[in-house]
Amino acid sequence: MTNTDISLREIKKARAKIALYEVSLSLMEDKMFHEVMVEDICQKAELSRVTFFKFFPKKEDVLIYFMQIWLTERIIEIDSMHKRGFDAIRYLLSKVGEQAGTITGIMPSLISFLAQMKMHPSLPDFSRAEIRLLFPDEEEIGSQAPNLYDLFKRSMSEAAELQQLKQGISVDDAVKILFTIFYGSFLTAQQYASSDIIGFYEVHLQLLEN
Repeated sequence: MTNTDISLREIKKARAKIALYEVSLSLMEDKMFHEVMVEDICQKAELSRVTFFKFFPKKEDVLIYFMQIWLTERIIEIDSMHKRGFDAIRYLLSKVGEQAGTITGIMPSLISFLAQMKMHPSLPDFSRAEIRLLFPDEEEIGSQAPNLYDLFKRSMSEAAELQQLKQGISVDDAVKILFTIFYGSFLTAQQYASSDIIGFYEVHLQLLEN
């Protein structure tokens, strides 16, 4: 993909979408997503409501976009650092903890949204312009729709090969447990009013690891 094969119009559209997304996150530093108003997002981004809803037909689509970008970034980092098995999972969970420390409302808002959906959302493909702007050095990975299930499955298959997975726990069961850990341990830490999210993740990971 060369620097001239994407039109200026597409680049401008992608920049506007990313600007709305980044402003949305900035407004969630100390509040939940449902408290963030579309009017405030548009005012800060200096874009219209029409533009917002063109990119995000439902306000909650911003959360899906966050998940898409965040997970793609983590996959790129995990691959570049050659992390495998539980090392990959620990790295992923450490990034959840870091994110919670800077944008406190994002993870609770995402979990609440997913609970209402009663399913894990299918993440749409990025446009070529979005890939260029978001992942300029990793456009090949950025062009692939990120999938948390696939990352968990790959990591637990590696853990089994490395004999890191506890005997008697299948890869498929380990993946199900990881989803429970990913969301449930975060909520448990909040119930305990603890900022040590990584500690809660670690306690539960030890139930899976040799």
